[in-house]
Amino acid sequence: MMKRKLLFFTMLCCMALSANACGTDGTHQQTTENEITGGSDVNANDTVVSGEGLFDLTTGENGKPPVITLSSGYTMPVLGLGTYSLHGDECINAILSAIKLGYRKFDTATFYGNEEEVGEAIRRSGVPREEFFICTKLYPNEFGHAEEAIEASLAKLDIGYVDLMLLHHPGRNDVEAYKAMERAVAAGKIRSLGVSNYYIKEMTEFLPKVSIKPVMTQNEIHPYYQEKEVREFMHRNGIVIEGWYPFGGRGYTKAMFSNETLKEIAEAHGKSPAQVILRWDLQHGVAVIPGSSNPDHQKENISVFDFELTPEEMARIDALDRNEKHDWY
Repeated sequence: MMKRKLLFFTMLCCMALSANACGTDGTHQQTTENEITGGSDVNANDTVVSGEGLFDLTTGENGKPPVITLSSGYTMPVLGLGTYSLHGDECINAILSAIKLGYRKFDTATFYGNEEEVGEAIRRSGVPREEFFICTKLYPNEFGHAEEAIEASLAKLDIGYVDLMLLHHPGRNDVEAYKAMERAVAAGKIRSLGVSNYYIKEMTEFLPKVSIKPVMTQNEIHPYYQEKEVREFMHRNGIVIEGWYPFGGRGYTKAMFSNETLKEIAEAHGKSPAQVILRWDLQHGVAVIPGSSNPDHQKENISVFDFELTPEEMARIDALDRNEKHDWY
């Protein structure tokens, strides 16, 4: 009988591995198929998120998002400003406006073509550099010459170091590019490393090949595309998941804000649908980087720490999932 039970258990484990299953018993006794080996934590015992990857939002207040400790040992605000499509004075002014409202985390990328503006705004703000958390990304066409791309990014930003650098997408030579980023960490040029648009399959293949575990993956997540299994997988492996397009992305935002469920919940709390969506993300342990150059919208987006969604309200939003991806990656 015992042999049968052991055989049955072994078969289940094999099936789970082949399907990239996400079940876990929540313990840390040993590595399983859901806890991928590879990479290292600088402060593996320094944990500010719960075992399920959820954030302690009680420490935040409007205009001052709470911070979490990444696996690298550095802290990061759970809410920041995305800068995609912002250029020139519009970008600089948007960041300066956001800084006045309490934002300290800003997301850019080499592909965005605005690293110089982001760096200029940080330098002009009058706020000490160490108070900011700046993230940028390398695009796949830079993976083949990553060291040069890293130096070019640092030069454009001109803020001394980068808090977080991501690989923008999986691509040819992504492991080699990441290793170049690891060398930049050793040189003190980058503090934390991560990836973007890596899902369960990509992350499972990637982790054993690198020395420093990514602190984050940045993926498309919104009420119509919730990636529940991906979210749970990343949380189990100690990787923060951050949602870009929290409002559905260009061409979809208006319709999402008109969703009756979101409108009803927003009205019950005296909030906007945008605030409800951001709060829903945060209560699921998903960091967010909504983008806006409008100071009123910026203030609205950072004012989500004076209310809490009930379990019933969370479930109602969870039920909106359509597996409806709004971008190609």
